[in-house]
Amino acid sequence: MNRMLNLTLIGVLSTALTFGLSGCSDDDDNPTRPPVAEKALLRVVHASPDAPAVDLYVNDGSQPLIQALGYGATSAYLEITPATYTIQLRAHGADPMSEPAFSVQLAVTARQQITAVAAGLLGSGAADDRFRILALVEDFGDPGTGNAAVRIVHAAPDAPSVALDIGNDGAPELVGFSRFAETGPAGVPLTAGTPLRVGVWAGEPLARASVFTTPSLPAGANLFLIATGLLGDDPAGTGFSLLAIGPTGSIGFIRQDAKATVYALHGSPDAPPVAIDANGVEVVSSLAFGGLSSALAVWPGAYDLDFRAAGTSAVAASAATPYLEPGVQYLAIATGFLGGSPAFQLLPLADAFTGSPTDALVRVVHASPDAPAVDVGPVVDGSVAAVGSYTNLAFGQASAAAGTALPVGNLTVGVAATGTVTPVASFDVTTAAGLRAFAVACGSLGGTGESFRLVLVVAGDDNWAAVQVLPNR
Repeated sequence: MNRMLNLTLIGVLSTALTFGLSGCSDDDDNPTRPPVAEKALLRVVHASPDAPAVDLYVNDGSQPLIQALGYGATSAYLEITPATYTIQLRAHGADPMSEPAFSVQLAVTARQQITAVAAGLLGSGAADDRFRILALVEDFGDPGTGNAAVRIVHAAPDAPSVALDIGNDGAPELVGFSRFAETGPAGVPLTAGTPLRVGVWAGEPLARASVFTTPSLPAGANLFLIATGLLGDDPAGTGFSLLAIGPTGSIGFIRQDAKATVYALHGSPDAPPVAIDANGVEVVSSLAFGGLSSALAVWPGAYDLDFRAAGTSAVAASAATPYLEPGVQYLAIATGFLGGSPAFQLLPLADAFTGSPTDALVRVVHASPDAPAVDVGPVVDGSVAAVGSYTNLAFGQASAAAGTALPVGNLTVGVAATGTVTPVASFDVTTAAGLRAFAVACGSLGGTGESFRLVLVVAGDDNWAAVQVLPNR
């Protein structure tokens, strides 16, 4: 709706409702200035996901004070006379004399600045999620240099109590944040000038339930961040989201980040089939050497992984992932020796293939713990013709993230110690136009556990697959 009421409506309301509207012109450089004399300021935020656009009436008035306020919208500030008001909400366009969909009394005192949040479910009569008005008196504190003051409101009507992890670093700062609670008038100081990750944790034990990334917050700003929407609804519509409110009204919805996708590859030569726990929750029950897990969809963030022999409870090894970015696909290779050196470890690789759709792109990964640094390339007349990006790869290293284009067709690929041309192993592979694959050299070259081999992990559009290729004899 327009930021200001027109002069005719102001006159009608001033006479009929004694609401004392004044001074809110479109030329106002500071729409959130303190009210003059003994007045107060009031605005309304529509944060009820099942309520239609509404008209707001006061004290049984026949003219709406606010019209057609839709979900996610915020009215302009209205300057009002301190009093106790009866606030009535009707669906937009409903007869002013009809029964209001909701009615509540609101006490306003002099010089208050109030953001009234319409929250809950209009269609529910249950005490824990029914419609209500959260009258939030503004009293933002100084957030400090380089910060914004953010008042966080939990108004998601079907969400449980949650914990908030500012920065999404795995350590929630605000635990037990119950439905329709908020963080207090002063706001929480949050770092300005850079996008901010916010993790929402829930359950017992706590686990990430959602992740949001805010736009850069302006330094010194006073903002509301309202969690609203329904957990099971379309994220693009009335699904769970954050509604950002600034001094001049709604900034917009911040939708949940897309999940990251992880495929785990067992490449440790001396490890048995393993189970994998992420932050204490089992995500893989049994994965044998050379095997690739199914797609694991996880919220963005870093995860602590524990590896157990499948079917047992004792943790045999642990590792941590880097921050997994929203919407990115990863190959996570478990390699190293479980009982030797180099030790069991994790090699995480993002899917960053970039090139012509007709290219056969291959990224080589050195994951054989007892193999020296190697050069890789086609075998020509018994010698390895090393490909530039495949040279001098030591254990734990990989070739260019974008992948390297190889000829399409049948190839014999050799692996040689760096600086030599005699292959220590060669493999017959077939490439095709449009191929996107990780060629993972894994297993033991020295005979400890599973033997040296290639595992080709093909990164498909819908699903990934792994094929083991044994060396030529």
